[in-house]
Amino acid sequence: MSKTIDRQRPIFLSFFLFAFLGFAISVHVNAQNATPTYPVKPIKLIAPVAAGGGLDNIARSVAEKLSHSIGQAVIVENMGGGGGSIASQATAKSAPDGYTLMIAYVGTHGTNPAVRKLPYDAIKDFTPIGMIGATPNVLIINPDLPIKNFKEFLDYAKKNPAKLSYGSAGPGTLTHLGMEQLKLAAGIFMVHVPYRGVGPAYTDLLAGQTQAMFPTLFAALPYITTNRVRGLAVTGAKRSAAAPNIPTFKELGFNGFDGQQWYGLVGPANLPPAIVAKLNAELNKVLALPEFSEKMTSEAMTLMPMTPSQFTNFIKEDIARWAKVAKDRNIEID
Repeated sequence: MSKTIDRQRPIFLSFFLFAFLGFAISVHVNAQNATPTYPVKPIKLIAPVAAGGGLDNIARSVAEKLSHSIGQAVIVENMGGGGGSIASQATAKSAPDGYTLMIAYVGTHGTNPAVRKLPYDAIKDFTPIGMIGATPNVLIINPDLPIKNFKEFLDYAKKNPAKLSYGSAGPGTLTHLGMEQLKLAAGIFMVHVPYRGVGPAYTDLLAGQTQAMFPTLFAALPYITTNRVRGLAVTGAKRSAAAPNIPTFKELGFNGFDGQQWYGLVGPANLPPAIVAKLNAELNKVLALPEFSEKMTSEAMTLMPMTPSQFTNFIKEDIARWAKVAKDRNIEID
């Protein structure tokens, strides 16, 4: 009798084990099915500028298309101040749940980290989600100068070192660092005149108070097309479709001029990989929409879809680029 019971015990234990595993799997599957799929509520998209202007326009265009694509409202919240540092801090301190995102750009995650002591770490405090696109910078001059092209500009600058000054949107901005990179590469001298924003810088350039500037192509196009300024060269790997007659610095023999006014999507550090993957896929769907592409192209932007890892590397390389320029030109801003 005892031997019979001993033979039956393994069978009974096996049956019990299979039954328990089946129950556990069922509970797990049901729990998964009961978990709501991200997103289940509106998403806040922080624009690190005041309302109005290019970055705000990009944020609202992305939010509109992403809302349709992702099935939840994406609401833009403008948070200007501190060159984007206030918005960056708010994003970095938010919960890593995918419901607070930010439009990062060259200021918050490129030039500022290269030259300033910031209350946030542009790499460690964020999760890069995906790139949106970039518009090149363009070297422009007052058309009253006896200069028709880039070569003549360099010749004039070398022969007249005391006659050229350039305006910028402020110390440490792309309009400043880009021109300093050119001065270093070309071996020329120009006096830097910083302004509180790009608007006043344009005013003095048009009036002839300064002679040159290095703004975004999008901002410069209205002045170029009406011959109020002359465009000599653009940054980036190829000519812009918005200004096909202006050569790239690379064409003119100057490599490394890849700095651009770029925009991308980030969240706080430690966003779950599944949420990052979903947001990246949805963002790239938006970039592939013909109407979105057409709108951005009309604003001199080249769309640049990337994976999260590619975007991470892009940010690191951009910070390194401007950190080198700042070091070479002894630029450090408190």
